[in-house]
Amino acid sequence: MAILNYKQSGSGESLVLIHGLFGSLENLNMVAKELSDSYCITNVDVRNHGFSFHENSMDYLTLAKDIIDTLDHLNIDSAYILGHSMGGKIAMQVALDFPDRVKKLIVADISPVQYPPHHNQIIAGLQSIDLSKINNRKQADEQLSNYVDEIGIRQFLLRNLYKKDEELLFKCNLEFIAQCYQQIIQGYQGNNSFNKPTLFIKGSESNYINEEHRAIISQLFPKSKAKVIHGAGHWLHAEKTSTFNKSVTIFLNQ
Repeated sequence: MAILNYKQSGSGESLVLIHGLFGSLENLNMVAKELSDSYCITNVDVRNHGFSFHENSMDYLTLAKDIIDTLDHLNIDSAYILGHSMGGKIAMQVALDFPDRVKKLIVADISPVQYPPHHNQIIAGLQSIDLSKINNRKQADEQLSNYVDEIGIRQFLLRNLYKKDEELLFKCNLEFIAQCYQQIIQGYQGNNSFNKPTLFIKGSESNYINEEHRAIISQLFPKSKAKVIHGAGHWLHAEKTSTFNKSVTIFLNQ
């Protein structure tokens, strides 16, 4: 069994939260904090992220099985599952391959399709940081700024840095993520469908979910509906936290 690093909070029915690429279980804390009053929240670190194990394979069948193994370890028969970005793809794979383990599905700003590669500059930038020559995130940010212009994205990426015995290290396994990147950008490749309530939440300023994806979403998730959060981009749960959490709560309570 492949048991992911996890953190649990709250009590009630189980709700599993799955973060996106270069993230960690901390990314969805603003969701966990509010919903833990009503649900038992399990935040996970995806493999090669956070403090989970490192293995050189990241196809979605394998990533979904990691979630199932972790649920088995926690004796959770079925759960509500929410995933953002890459975590949304993992959540969709779990629902499509293990529908009896998922009560309802929430997908935050991602579609079950293959995307063009657009993280190559980020990967190159992170790999360019010489950890042996820096002592803090500010120095890392100076190196990363040669590759990534947006300070908010750099701040997010550099949350991967942590100190162990006064040495700066990356939580995520950059080498394996880079080698598996073609797997990460893939869409769903099976023939299953998930016939339970599903909510796709889209940021109005993001193009990760668009009109041309409607047909494949309807085919795979015939009981799905969409919610657009206006004024939000891809990081909609962080940009419009109260609106996002309200949408999730209403959907789970229906």
